[in-house]
Amino acid sequence: MIGFDFLFKPVEHVDDALSDLFQGAPFAVALGIAFLLGLRHATDPDHLMAVTSLVARDPGGTRSAARLGAVWGAGHATALLVIGLPLILLGTALPPALESTAEKAVGVVIVLLALRVLVRWLHRNREHDHDRPLRTPRQAFAIGLLHGLAGTGAVVLLLIAALPTPLAACAALAVFAPMSAVSMALCTSGFAWTLTRPAVVPVYRTVLMPALGAMGLLFGIWYIGLG
Repeated sequence: MIGFDFLFKPVEHVDDALSDLFQGAPFAVALGIAFLLGLRHATDPDHLMAVTSLVARDPGGTRSAARLGAVWGAGHATALLVIGLPLILLGTALPPALESTAEKAVGVVIVLLALRVLVRWLHRNREHDHDRPLRTPRQAFAIGLLHGLAGTGAVVLLLIAALPTPLAACAALAVFAPMSAVSMALCTSGFAWTLTRPAVVPVYRTVLMPALGAMGLLFGIWYIGLG
């Protein structure tokens, strides 16, 4: 099985560099760093795979994709805040078993989304109105919640370690969470805009769609093994 560890290294380097800036930083600067970390968060490989698979099946318009990404991000931010704030205030961590289960579930969702992209590609000349309700805001919100649950532990540990007080860490999380939602909306709208360009559409339908589906499938299977 192909490994995808290399996809995580660039974002890890960026996060490490930004996290180092937390040390001894004034409170306002720390919030600014949390702002940047939140904007970067959407580029995590597992997030990108889920969002691209969600959009690639039927990119629609840029605005509809942006709404989908915003709802996905809202679910993610909700999980970060609802779970992360109590963890910070209690000075505890997410149970490893729960975090591992959530990560495996994320992998399963990515596999299912990728399979939908491939099925859509195989039947691209037919209409499948019965499966259109699957790509709904409710579904996007649920996927975001799951991703947020899987990632809350790492974010909380980073903020607790980097900031001097629980209240400072809570404030940073309150900035980080909504900025991650904004970045996810930007990513999905940018992806949909690219796929709907007249010059790209023929390539998307014949090459990119199956390639994205296959990559998402392989990544999801690999990610399940990490949990």
